[in-house]
Amino acid sequence: MTTGAQTPYPVRPRRSRLRTFLPLGVAAWLVLEIWLLTLVAGASNGLVVLLLLVAGLVLGSAVVKRAGRRAFRNLSETLQQQQSGTTPASRPNSEGNGLTVLGGLLLILPGPVSDALGLLLLVPPVQKAVSRRAERTFERKLREAARGSVGEAFQQARIHRPDGKVVQGEVVRDEPGHAPEDASQGPRPPLPR
Repeated sequence: MTTGAQTPYPVRPRRSRLRTFLPLGVAAWLVLEIWLLTLVAGASNGLVVLLLLVAGLVLGSAVVKRAGRRAFRNLSETLQQQQSGTTPASRPNSEGNGLTVLGGLLLILPGPVSDALGLLLLVPPVQKAVSRRAERTFERKLREAARGSVGEAFQQARIHRPDGKVVQGEVVRDEPGHAPEDASQGPRPPLPR
């Protein structure tokens, strides 16, 4: 049985650019890595490619291990200073530790492009530039999110009924200070759902 009202179809939300282009970018990156490895194998031999891959794995593992030890040492020193009651000293290279780990992980991934990016992230001036850029981007996104948050939160909190049904009913308010008009009837029974 229909009421004559058109049932609106649910509107699909737009996909973000990241969700649209990330799979394409990853696929293109993998194809580029494989193509470059085949070029290196064609120019030399398969043993050179194997040595490059093993060298990247060993170097990347050493970088990640060193960064992890540094982070653990900084954490334990900070905890010891807090327990002794002194204010912990700021670490000059604390933001670069995450980028060092990322560089090590890129070195572990097989392929010359990821190795070049990993080595580039190990250079301190590049780490500082990437860190500043990431911090500015994060602050900009935070400001954008805070700007229209009340209206957007209200829009997201609204209940959307995809079936389009309308429930007929009556609003009954029991406001303080107002007596019911006909007190002899007593309280009204709840409305059926």
